[in-house]
Amino acid sequence: MNSLLYQYMPILIFLIIALALAFALLVVPFFASSIRDDREKLSQYECGFEAFNTNEQSRFDIRFYLVSILFIIFDLEIALLFPWALVMQQLGIVGFVSMITFLFILTVGFIYEWKNGALD
Repeated sequence: MNSLLYQYMPILIFLIIALALAFALLVVPFFASSIRDDREKLSQYECGFEAFNTNEQSRFDIRFYLVSILFIIFDLEIALLFPWALVMQQLGIVGFVSMITFLFILTVGFIYEWKNGALD
């Protein structure tokens, strides 16, 4: 029984360090940050419209959403490429052709968005 505890001791130490580090990373910013809001903190960042706007019917630029959809598409592409690369040998030529077709469609969509100025 004693040797079993010695085998699991590194895991226990790792868990204690991980929990202490996670707790420190959650608590320290509350004490280290300033609470004052300045002009730059409240300025526009990525979304393209003013932060904390009370007018619910304000107009905003649709290109922000186009870029975010483009990011999601390419994020999904990466999420599908990794498992495909792992089983590429077992899929054979059918799997290869289907993935090349998938990548070709994504490339055509990317070129279309680029030509229409969605990335400007």
